[in-house]
Amino acid sequence: MPIPITGFSRLIYFCGLGMLLTACAATPSPNSPPPPVELPGAFLAATGQQVFVADTWWQDFQDEELNIFVTNALEHNPGLAQAIAQARIAEAQARTARADLFPQVSAGLNSSRQRRPGAQGGGESISNTHNASLDVSWEVDLWGRLSSLSAAGQADFLAASEQLRGMHQSLAADVVSLYLGVVQARAQVELSENTVEALEEFARQVENRANAGIVSPTDLTLANANLGSARAGLAQRRENLARVTRQMETLMGQYPAGDLITISELPAVPPLPSAGIPAELLARRPDVRSAEWALQAADYRLTAAERSFLPSISLSGSAGSTGSELADLFSSGSFIWTIAGNLVQPVFQGGRLRAQADIAGGQRDEAFYAYVDTALTALSEVETALAVDDLLARRVAESDEAAESAEAAVRVSFNRYMQGIEPFLNVLESYQRALDSHSATITAQYDRLENRIALHLALGGGFDAVSAFDPSLTGTSAL
Repeated sequence: MPIPITGFSRLIYFCGLGMLLTACAATPSPNSPPPPVELPGAFLAATGQQVFVADTWWQDFQDEELNIFVTNALEHNPGLAQAIAQARIAEAQARTARADLFPQVSAGLNSSRQRRPGAQGGGESISNTHNASLDVSWEVDLWGRLSSLSAAGQADFLAASEQLRGMHQSLAADVVSLYLGVVQARAQVELSENTVEALEEFARQVENRANAGIVSPTDLTLANANLGSARAGLAQRRENLARVTRQMETLMGQYPAGDLITISELPAVPPLPSAGIPAELLARRPDVRSAEWALQAADYRLTAAERSFLPSISLSGSAGSTGSELADLFSSGSFIWTIAGNLVQPVFQGGRLRAQADIAGGQRDEAFYAYVDTALTALSEVETALAVDDLLARRVAESDEAAESAEAAVRVSFNRYMQGIEPFLNVLESYQRALDSHSATITAQYDRLENRIALHLALGGGFDAVSAFDPSLTGTSAL
């Protein structure tokens, strides 16, 4: 025996029919964009001397203090906390967009009491009214417009998740870079301190010889001038140390007290990590993946804008009961219901819909070229870091050789000056070259380590867990 479709069951019937139509609506699934250029099978600047690198690549420096600093920064950095909050906002916005696909149901209960005076001074009358209702409204997503907007929201969240993963990677690289920057600054300060100490002794000897009339007073003046320049250089290097130390402390979310403890010498350069292949890089880099998700979100919004030209269908209904007593709400005679359907076809809106579609199309093109730019930048960063690694190694070796030669020149020129064979300016020039060469060696060592950090960051590995898709996006909620 068929069940009669009456009352609230009629509303449920129409909602079920609308959900069936929505399920049948075709929602596009944008394809991944093609590579921006023809990709080679391997990075052109890669060498055969590569080893696999772990996600926690900074541990290759064999420094426990550095490992602790990276952990502290990942736990306390305020910029990273902001990125986490932004990802949470994007996730909530995606759930908000998804909620439009479902019927909106609300229940209400209200009561009122009214007093009316009687006619011609008669007695008053008091009446009670109680209402209970259940209201349902729903836009049937027949053409997939709402589904496209929901998919765009999910793509936005995935883009934010990749940005969060990239923030983790950048923060770890910044901590390592600043830490080594502190070590380099401290080594430069120590070099300047040793130079000032040596020049003080040298100036003292020149002063003794000048007082004895062995050398010209001009030599003493030049020695003191050179000593003053070295002291100024020491003050400048101490200033740089103070700045970079406080930057490091701020990055870890600590008070910038300037009392950071580090190792005294720059560490050895770890083995070159494996770069993989360019296609894998584009699939792994968080900024490239974020740009790809942003492009897909723009694709979905363009589809939604184009389908806004089609008619929209919405269903609404209400069921409830009314009575003068609360007990009447549950009696069969007090039940009321209404069902309504609405079909709207845009006819003329002054070009608004076309303009919105054009905006969505322009945003899609912008997102595409942003993806191309991001992908090319990622490929360039890896190729550049690989290409200059060997050049930086040569620079370190040549700077070190130059420093040794400069030290030998200092000894020779000083001995010849003491013998009266060479002029005093040769000694001063030798001292300055020795200082510059040693400083250049420290800088070259740091630059090579910086390039290795840049290579690890460019390869985009690690922190995969922070970009996991939130299961709540595929579930449903009562509210």
